[in-house]
Amino acid sequence: MKVNQSLPFLAAFAGMVSVQTGAAFAKTLFPVIGSEGVAALRLGISAIVLLAVFRPWTLCNSGVSWGSMALYGIVLALMNLLIYRAFAYIPVSIAISIEVMGPLAAALLTSRKKIDLLWILLSAFGMVLLAIGDIHNVIDIRGVAYSLAAALFWGIYVIVGKRVSGGGGRSVATGMTVAALLAVPLGTAQAGSALLIPSVLLTGLCVAILSSMLPFLLDMYAMRRLPSRVFGVLLSGSPAVSALAGWIILNERLSPMQCTGILSVMAACAGCAVFARPAAPS
Repeated sequence: MKVNQSLPFLAAFAGMVSVQTGAAFAKTLFPVIGSEGVAALRLGISAIVLLAVFRPWTLCNSGVSWGSMALYGIVLALMNLLIYRAFAYIPVSIAISIEVMGPLAAALLTSRKKIDLLWILLSAFGMVLLAIGDIHNVIDIRGVAYSLAAALFWGIYVIVGKRVSGGGGRSVATGMTVAALLAVPLGTAQAGSALLIPSVLLTGLCVAILSSMLPFLLDMYAMRRLPSRVFGVLLSGSPAVSALAGWIILNERLSPMQCTGILSVMAACAGCAVFARPAAPS
């Protein structure tokens, strides 16, 4: 890899590790404030901090349309709300394995190569292994449905995020504010005053830093400088990182067959990212 791409590569990788670690920590709050409450804390705290730091009202000079920014924020909100709902029913790693099908599908839609059939078959094979390997009865159809919905919006996020990446941190701050305006009322309705418990707020701050502020800023930096196929390869590692975080933080265990299914999904995402688009010119 070229030297000038090393930092964007590391930024994208660090963002992936951060967001999956934050997802595992977020689930520890579910018994207290529920999934919508966690989404409200994550997005609300992130929006407040990012607004103060990046002053997104200066975004008018960046060339990024406000319509694109509004769409970006709506997608962020739905991604968070849906995947946290999925976490409430199934292990984090299984939910993420399903969710990464969104970026995979987005990449496949831009390519018509015959080899694309291989990635479709690999991802389908992985999904089958996740299902039949459920020896601990941890898969709930509701969690699968929420993960599939989150996958749709993650695919849209990759497309829309590229479109607004020219605004850098200001784009993230604006999008996070729009997302918070959607998620905070829902979270408040579910959790009420429990959101203001000091220990909950502290954990929420950690989740906001790990899951929103840090990774989305790193994503913006990386997406402006990396070819989409390279960014897609990095995303393919998300299920493995989430499985490791779920095991360490939440004691979530998977069967060997489910681990093989996760590897199959990762291989499909990585292969699609490498072959779906032509390599960037040297």
